[in-house]
Amino acid sequence: MSSEYQNYIDGRFVAHRGNTIEVHNPATFELIARVPDAGADVVDEAVAAARRAQPAWEKLPAIQRAGYLRKISAKLRENVEMLATIIAREQGKVMPLARVEVNFTADYIDYTAEWARRLDGEVLTSDRVGEHIFLLRKPLGVAAGILPWNFPFFLIARKMAPALITGNTVVIKPSEETPLNAFAFTQLLAETDLPPGVFNLVCGSGASVGAALTAHKGVNLITFTGSVGTGIRIMQAAAPNLTRVNLELGGKAPAIVLNDADLDLAANALVASRVINTGQVCNCVERVYVQRGIAEALTEKLVQRMAATRFGDPLADETLDMGPLVNQAGLAKVEQLVDSARAAGAQVLTGGKRADLARGYHYLPTVVAGCTSEMAIMRDEIFGPVLPLQIVDDLDEAIARANDSDYGLTSSIFTRDINAAMKAVRELQFGETYINREHFEAMQGFHAGRKKSGIGGADGHHGLLEFTETHVVYLQTS
Repeated sequence: MSSEYQNYIDGRFVAHRGNTIEVHNPATFELIARVPDAGADVVDEAVAAARRAQPAWEKLPAIQRAGYLRKISAKLRENVEMLATIIAREQGKVMPLARVEVNFTADYIDYTAEWARRLDGEVLTSDRVGEHIFLLRKPLGVAAGILPWNFPFFLIARKMAPALITGNTVVIKPSEETPLNAFAFTQLLAETDLPPGVFNLVCGSGASVGAALTAHKGVNLITFTGSVGTGIRIMQAAAPNLTRVNLELGGKAPAIVLNDADLDLAANALVASRVINTGQVCNCVERVYVQRGIAEALTEKLVQRMAATRFGDPLADETLDMGPLVNQAGLAKVEQLVDSARAAGAQVLTGGKRADLARGYHYLPTVVAGCTSEMAIMRDEIFGPVLPLQIVDDLDEAIARANDSDYGLTSSIFTRDINAAMKAVRELQFGETYINREHFEAMQGFHAGRKKSGIGGADGHHGLLEFTETHVVYLQTS
């Protein structure tokens, strides 16, 4: 096996002779690689390497740690086309979006490096004469980053960059669905002079590598992006060691469209938020509550735009809006949710079935009207190119139905009335609310959910603090 598909531990690629995992192209069904399915022994080696490297890494001034991050981002910028092609091939993302992901990842690493001179603590007022109280921020130690498949390249940076700038070392486990981009990332990182053990990559299944990492006594933080079910299992595994967890889990994002909304703006934003990455994004629109007075007009615009969405093999056509779903299970889930809504009385206005293509996990861009809150399509994550619509009479009803969910990641409202917008901000039970725009967060914000959408968050100043712990010092002077 070439070093391209070897685990990376303590600054070197490590040969793997055990079980392997097959990686397929979801647009063509082609077998494109076999990658390591490592076990607990390899995880032990990676965690031990990270622990050995962490004290020296923490002692480096943050500005020097930032220098290493900038070397990594420079390598990414030099290889955008190669990296984007890998992402498109293994995940099904269209090439323009894959390029955006690579460039945004480099930007994110550079942005995080800028915090080197901004990492701060606090000076607190003491009750005693001659005493000073300092609150310091210190690294946790070893962070284990467990990645999803939908934005697999960016999530390496979202977990690695804040960990490293704050003085932690990392062990990264890529998704078994999309590991090839992580191997490519690691090969480029290995070309820099990053000290051995600061970054480690171990590929394998959740049952092997994931389970070993989450139960490991040498791991100080588990940062995971993925499903609610896996998040619950991670918490259970981490509990005996009281390991800190940071979990970005599922979403069922509501969008509210009121009678006074700009309908073209709303329609464009809703469709953009649904077809990006073929709807496989946790913060994108999953259900629409449209006020009765404009329901017919908005629905017509949505149907037109969804029906015009271009899809196919991402490597075959640069002009596509979306590619295939990531695997057969994802396709079957989307199909089941649409079929169950249809059976319960909803109307499929466009799409509503698998695409008539010879290869690929393609589902037609779909609009489903006449939905009710009891339907699974309005309650469960779809993670596909489907927009379910429910008519409401007023903002109060829309907010109540939006909040009636196990999830609380993102939400949005479309209105020209600032009072209505601010009422929604006050009353929506979500970590993010977008007003008159598509769902997509900024790196300087704080991406965090409520309820079953997770614990903790990422990005910006608050995201950095997730990788630190406090140390309070009481200094008594004479």
